[in-house]
Amino acid sequence: MDRPAKAKLSVDAAANRFAVSARFFLRLLAAIHLIAFVSFWTQLPGLVGPHGLLPAQPFFDAVREQLGSAAYARLPSLCWLFGAGIFLHILCAAGVVLSLLLFAGIAPALCLALLWASYLSLACAGQTFFNFQWDALLLETTLLAIFLAPWSRRECGRGALTPLWRLTDPPRLARGLLWWLLFRLMFLSGAVKLLSGDPTWRDLTALTFHYETQPLPTPLAWYVHQLPAWFHRACCAGMFAIELIVPFFFFAPRALRHNAVLLTIALMIAISLTGNYTFFNLLTIALCLLCLDDAWWLALLPSRFAASCDSTRNLSTGLPPWRTWFLAGVAVFVVWFTALDAAPSFVRDFRPSTSFVAISDLVAPFRSLNNYGLFAVMTHPRPEIIVEGSDDGREWRAYEFPDKPGDLALRPTWVAPHQPRLDWQLWFAALESPAQNRWVTTLCEHLLRGTPEVLALVAQNPFPQKPPRFLRVVRYEYHFTDAATRARTGQWWRRTPLDFYLERVSLR
Repeated sequence: MDRPAKAKLSVDAAANRFAVSARFFLRLLAAIHLIAFVSFWTQLPGLVGPHGLLPAQPFFDAVREQLGSAAYARLPSLCWLFGAGIFLHILCAAGVVLSLLLFAGIAPALCLALLWASYLSLACAGQTFFNFQWDALLLETTLLAIFLAPWSRRECGRGALTPLWRLTDPPRLARGLLWWLLFRLMFLSGAVKLLSGDPTWRDLTALTFHYETQPLPTPLAWYVHQLPAWFHRACCAGMFAIELIVPFFFFAPRALRHNAVLLTIALMIAISLTGNYTFFNLLTIALCLLCLDDAWWLALLPSRFAASCDSTRNLSTGLPPWRTWFLAGVAVFVVWFTALDAAPSFVRDFRPSTSFVAISDLVAPFRSLNNYGLFAVMTHPRPEIIVEGSDDGREWRAYEFPDKPGDLALRPTWVAPHQPRLDWQLWFAALESPAQNRWVTTLCEHLLRGTPEVLALVAQNPFPQKPPRFLRVVRYEYHFTDAATRARTGQWWRRTPLDFYLERVSLR
């Protein structure tokens, strides 16, 4: 066979294999875990530490007192065995080490299983500070990735040193489960917007105000917000096309599939440029990489591949029978469960069976088979709560948080993929009542006491010498300024007072 024929054979073989994509996916997943664990670790003492806003150990104790032995199933966490004090720091440290081992390709399946258990334990301890869809998405992605990763030393090769063209092609069913996750993530994100009944999604006006009302906008969001309404409507229509139509092409022939995932990646990049959505966009991009076959990578980076790319081993044909049947059973269950779980959103009179409800009650605490859909109902306008302190009850000075809007002259920040979880929760709290967010009162108490762990979550403490005597929480309505106002005043925001979220409080 001549050399052109060999090259053609290599390309044809690579078009049906995803070994390189799996390698890149697992490495990016390892990097995302590293970001997630380090990000939370830096905030842990002030959020759920012994002197934090929602101490984890008393929370576990209260759950066990209320539920008895059922608490272990309702709140699956290693903290039941080792406590929720110093062990939370050990979990974060373990997450960092396991992420680095996964990136190096050392025992990837085992690392993924331990990462899943560690992050689930932190999510249970984190309480309201872990109620985010990307935390659930990371858990589900990690759990399904266990079946994609090599399980034995033979499959792993030499870890990170294994040449790209000698990698093992992952099982098709395992890859298919992650494609199914990507499909659900994107399609449900578009569907919930239309099914929610929010008129601003249906008339394509949601983006005319979204950039200023989203939780943590970037500086670029201010500029995009100034663009004309027709541009925002066109972007909204394009977003719906990518979320509702494009996902079906994830399962199409390779050319259509590649274009579909590239459009999805473009959407994720656009979202990340205007909003700080932690590691969500990066995790979605990681899932997209799995849809790109080895031939695509061969064409993109020819110098990184050898002509012998067709020597990639196919793991699917070499799996022991028990593992093949086990993976098939997992695939059937995951597709069945997630499809029925999403059915009520599409079928008005859908009533799940008693057996499904029982299974759902068992599965739900593990946060690893989920429904998705951000911003089903758009927030408009933007309420924002500002914490102010005073020594005399007349002159009030505001606490500034690292990344949420406060001072009108402060520019929005670039903070993703790090997630300032207190800043995020303050955005949610402003949309609700103090009774629904009693931890805000606890925040005020810690500020009045000058608790160092909580003050570490504050960017600017207006009372550095000693805590104030009084605190109040004022709710404002925030809007971006227009170009003329910003040019004249230098302010990025304008605001009008709404009400007192909490009136004057003191330790007395």
